Amino acid sequence: MIFGLRVFPLQARTLVPIAGMMIGNSMTAMVLVARRLVDELRDKRDEVEARLALGQPSRQAAAPYLRIALRSAISPQIETTKATGLVFLPGAMTGLILAGVPPVQAVLVQAVVMFLILGSVAATTVVVALGLVRLVFTRDHRLLPLRSRPQR
Repeated sequence: MIFGLRVFPLQARTLVPIAGMMIGNSMTAMVLVARRLVDELRDKRDEVEARLALGQPSRQAAAPYLRIALRSAISPQIETTKATGLVFLPGAMTGLILAGVPPVQAVLVQAVVMFLILGSVAATTVVVALGLVRLVFTRDHRLLPLRSRPQR
């Protein structure tokens, strides 16, 4: 979208770093949402099964735990986005300023990058969480056994 709207030129020097930042942050959030959702469903198994016994479909029974997992996975990126420029200066913005780009333009570029990352993190976590809900429930809305994580 950013290349179609000509926010950035479609060249390897812009595509590779932006895609790398989006993928890297999305991978981290994906792991966070998956771990938290499985932990919530395992720890609250009795509540989930009570919801299922009352006739709720699996997605509805998992909804409160899905919200908790999504919130915990997306929150770090939201906080990072809010603090950008105030508390810390990201590498891209600092590099642009050191390269002689006017600071306002560097801030705008960094804002676009941060919102791209936030959007990709949000989309990734929702897709992974909804896919995981489908994996941990059977077609007839039973919660499969969830193993606990090994302690290190």
